[in-house]
Amino acid sequence: MSTFGIPTVSEELERDLTEGLVKVENLLASHIKGKYPLVEETSHHLVSAGGKRLRPLLTLIAAHLGDPTRYEVIEAAVVCELTHLATLYHDDVMDEAPLRRGVESANSRWGNTIAILTGDYLFSKASDLLADLGPEAVRLQARTFERLVIGQIMETQGPDAGQDPLEHYLQVVADKTGSLISTSARFGALLSGAKPEFVATVTEFGEQIGIAFQLADDVIDIASDSEDSGKTPGTDLREGVPTLVTLNVLRSTNPADRELQELLKAPIKSEVIVQQVLSALRVHPAIEESRSALVQVANKARLALGPLPIGDATSALFSLCDMVTERTH
Repeated sequence: MSTFGIPTVSEELERDLTEGLVKVENLLASHIKGKYPLVEETSHHLVSAGGKRLRPLLTLIAAHLGDPTRYEVIEAAVVCELTHLATLYHDDVMDEAPLRRGVESANSRWGNTIAILTGDYLFSKASDLLADLGPEAVRLQARTFERLVIGQIMETQGPDAGQDPLEHYLQVVADKTGSLISTSARFGALLSGAKPEFVATVTEFGEQIGIAFQLADDVIDIASDSEDSGKTPGTDLREGVPTLVTLNVLRSTNPADRELQELLKAPIKSEVIVQQVLSALRVHPAIEESRSALVQVANKARLALGPLPIGDATSALFSLCDMVTERTH
């Protein structure tokens, strides 16, 4: 197991990725410095809290399909992480989340207005870096941002009348999570000068693996008794957020599920009820249905890699497919 949690990575690639992530962290920290102490404090808040850095990691891996030493790759990796961080500040305001990455959320500490403006500040810093990467990179970021916003609006609005809630949810996941992870991989291949067909391949891979990561988090939020997904198990139940597992329960036609279905239609405020629902969901067939759906998406990601040449980077991407499914067991 590599230091990144990927099951198999060659020693040479692991060394290169480690060096690359150090450069990413250094640029990330230096780029958000500014003249205003409060803005610097608030913007560093979630950067310092850590995180998996999945998006920069994907950028760095995909760059090995071309010339990974190009500095534009590091800048693009930071753009992706800044964009991700900015969305977290905004998400926490909309979700009224008290915690993020194990620390007090920005909205809890400084209020909603400061949290929103900090997210905007991080978007502006991402744009500043993008200006050096050329119009194609700027256009890609703009279209990704469009999908992020549309995904959030769709989630807030809910499915249209007559629309399958599960189909709606999967489209939200594709837009809110898959889009930026896909762009992260695309940036790496594109800015390293990889062949156009390789760029297209990792773009499709990133979309599918991004969806798979979110579906895995859905299962972990129910099945795990630890904070493997970066949040307390049952968080989605407390917030009334639909997930793959709960939507599968709501689709059930078994009369024995009716009481559970009623509980899942709204946020659960009682901690006692949350624990009871978690216990019921952990033995419900919906958990295995959700794991099967996750495996199917991970297999789509794996199949997407077919056109890539055999090598360390391709092997690492295949290993990501294994990692995402193994997280739920």
